[in-house]
Amino acid sequence: MPAVVDLEKCNGCKDVEGKEKGTSNCVEECPVECISLSDDDPSSAPQGREQHAVIDAEECIDCEVCIDICEQGALSMSEE
Repeated sequence: MPAVVDLEKCNGCKDVEGKEKGTSNCVEECPVECISLSDDDPSSAPQGREQHAVIDAEECIDCEVCIDICEQGALSMSEE
């Protein structure tokens, strides 16, 4: 049951103090490095978002570290 990203909530840690584009809490804390950031077109992305998290479901070990660390509440466990 891998973690999933709610694209309406995820902003790639854009507004998190101390975070620059290209870094996010979930990417930094994932113990198996299955999360990466994907660039968005700010003109068409929700809330002018520049990037969002992407989770490799095959690599995810269901540890829920990303869910606990996400300040936007954008990550949850899949029910597949």
